[in-house]
Amino acid sequence: MSQTVEADVVVIGGGIAGLWLFRTLNTLGYRTLLLEQDSLGGGQTIKSQGIVHGGTKYTLTGQLTNASQAIAGMPERWRSALAGKGEDRDPDLRSARILSEYHYLWSPGDIGSRMTSFFASKALRGRVDALTKEQFPAIFKHNGFRGKVYQLNEIVLDIATITQALVNGLEDKTIKVDWSEQGNARLLTDARGDIDAVELVDSNGQKTLLKAKRFVLAAGEGTEALLNTWGINDPKMQVRPLQMVMVRHDHPEPIYAHCLGTTPLPRITVTSHPDKDGKWVWYLGGGIAEDGVKQSAEALIATAKKEMKALLPWVDLDQAEWDTLRVNRAEPKQSRLLRPDAAFCQPVANGIVTWPTKLALAPNLSDEVIRLLQEGSVRPAGDENFSMPEGFSRPEICPNFWQGHFEEGKAS
Repeated sequence: MSQTVEADVVVIGGGIAGLWLFRTLNTLGYRTLLLEQDSLGGGQTIKSQGIVHGGTKYTLTGQLTNASQAIAGMPERWRSALAGKGEDRDPDLRSARILSEYHYLWSPGDIGSRMTSFFASKALRGRVDALTKEQFPAIFKHNGFRGKVYQLNEIVLDIATITQALVNGLEDKTIKVDWSEQGNARLLTDARGDIDAVELVDSNGQKTLLKAKRFVLAAGEGTEALLNTWGINDPKMQVRPLQMVMVRHDHPEPIYAHCLGTTPLPRITVTSHPDKDGKWVWYLGGGIAEDGVKQSAEALIATAKKEMKALLPWVDLDQAEWDTLRVNRAEPKQSRLLRPDAAFCQPVANGIVTWPTKLALAPNLSDEVIRLLQEGSVRPAGDENFSMPEGFSRPEICPNFWQGHFEEGKAS
C-alpha cells in the first residue's frame, strides 16, 4: 500500500541552481521538495571556483558580448543577498562566507593600448577599475611584479557555506534519492508524456508517490539520464570538460585573479581556499584547465608548475602539493560546443528542464522558473508545515573539492 504526497513543485538536483530555486519557492509559499542523489552542492557547484562572474572575462576580445551583458547584474544581486538586503524572495545569505570581495585581472607585462583603452571605456564603468600599485592585493605588491592589475566587480564565495545557508531550516524538505535500477527512486510517466509521480521507497520499504504540479530538473550532468528515463529528446545536453589544478602550500598571501593571455580566454584563473590546517589551496582554472583536458595529470601539473613560476616568480611553491580534478560542465546543447549566454529553462509537459550554465546565474534561473510557473497558473499553496513523511534520508552538504586528495595524502 503506497501513500501519496502532493507538492506544488519538486526540484530534482541540489546544486547551486536547484538550491537557490528551492529556497526561493519555499519563501514564496510553494509546497516545494528537493531531491538529491549525492550531496548538496556537489558536482559542478563544489568544483567551481566560487566566482560570481560579472561577465568581464567575456570582454577580453575587446568588445561587449551577449554573455557579458546577460550576466552583468548578477554580482550586485548576490551582494544584496549576502548582506541580507536582497529582493523579498531572494535568500538571506548572511551566514555564508565571502572569500574575497573582489576578483582581479592581471597582466604579467604590457597589456597593450587597445585593451587598456577598452577597460577604461564608459561601457565597462563600474565593472573594471584600474588600480595603482598602492591599491594592489598583497600578492602583487612584490618587486618582481611589472604588470597591471584591474579590480573586477566580482565576489569569490566559499561554496560549502553558501550551500549550507541555502538549505538552513529546510532540511526536512530534502530527500536523498538513488535513481539507479536498485535504488529507492523511480520516475513514473503517463501516456500524455507527463511525469505522473516520483515513486520513493523509505527505509521501511514503504512506497510514497510524490506528485507535483511541476517537476524542475536541475541536476546538472545528471539531467541527461533523467531526460532519457522520461523519454524526452529535446532539449539535449552537452558537456564541456575541464581538468583543474590544485596547489596546497604555505605561502601566506591568497590570490583571486584572472591572468590575461594572448587569447580571449584568461591564461589562468586562480582562486584561494583555506583548508583546516591553515594552508591555502590554490585552484587553477581558465585556459590551463581547458587545455589540460587531453593531458595526463602528471603532464598538466608540470605545465602548471612552469606557469606559476613564470607568472609569480616570487612565490615559492617548491614544497607545495599538487593534484588535478576533472570537471564536466553540463549545459544545453549548442552548435560547436559554444557556451550558452544565460541560464536555460525550457518547459516540457509538466516539467521544466534547466541548466544555469554559470554559478552566478542561479538567481536568473530562479526568476525564469518562477515566471514559467506563473504563466502556467501554478500558484503557491502557502502551507508552511508541508514536508515529507519520516523514513527518508537527508542529503548532506558536500565536502570541499580538495578533500580526498591532499587530506588523504594522494597528491604529488
